[in-house]
Amino acid sequence: MLKELNDKKTVLKNQSEEYKVKRNELNSEASTLAAKRNELNKNTKDLINEAQEYKKLRDENNEKVKEYKVLRDEVNARANEIFAKIDLIRGDSNLGGPSMKDIRKEVDRLEFTQQTEVLTTSKERELVNKITELQKLYAAKKDQLEGNDELKELLADAQEIRDEASVHHTTLSEYAQKAQENHDKMITTFKEADKVRAESDAAHKEFVKFQESADEQHKLFIAGQKEIRDIDKEIRKIKKGDVDGKKEAARADARKDAEDIFDNFKSGGKLTMENLMALQRSGLLK
Repeated sequence: MLKELNDKKTVLKNQSEEYKVKRNELNSEASTLAAKRNELNKNTKDLINEAQEYKKLRDENNEKVKEYKVLRDEVNARANEIFAKIDLIRGDSNLGGPSMKDIRKEVDRLEFTQQTEVLTTSKERELVNKITELQKLYAAKKDQLEGNDELKELLADAQEIRDEASVHHTTLSEYAQKAQENHDKMITTFKEADKVRAESDAAHKEFVKFQESADEQHKLFIAGQKEIRDIDKEIRKIKKGDVDGKKEAARADARKDAEDIFDNFKSGGKLTMENLMALQRSGLLK
């Protein structure tokens, strides 16, 4: 029985050591994955903060676009009033064709398209040619009207106002371009944040898997250690029982020897010092 318990204890010790080693390996891997996950989470947060900064810049530039659009439109409204007067004079002077106001409006529209939209080379060339033709037509109309002093003065005023509007329009276009650039950067950065977040989620899933496996190995290790302690208790009980049995057998032998010595003494035999000590050890002598 004692041998069987010791053999079982040896097997359990080996198994427990294996559980312990495996648990430590899994915990180490889980720690590595946790560190990777935390780093990815930090990167995700940094990217989101960066994207939010681009969003803030985009919104600020869009506000500037709105601001300068109002200024441009206010100035254009003043110019349109002058062009309306010019059109009246043109009608009285029998000058046909599109008005300078309409020509100027179309030029502005085409220039805005050129500055704000992504065009193919052929499309942009076509647009530039059209703008050039309209500018020539505008100049021709202007030459036709400059012979009239009133028209000449109105044209000068209109041109000055148009120049002011052009400045606002240019500034507006610059802010619009910056807003678009920041918008594109924001979208790109948010996409990158989503990609890194997905990597973080994958690392977390792996971490949970390894952590759960490590916990299972730890439970097996603890169970093994408990079983070993239980076996140790059984072994101690058996060993204690063996010692007590031997002591009881020795006491029985001592009593039998003492009884023989005592019987011999009662029969007239002599007691030696050794006999007396044996009697005392047996408990027959109090």
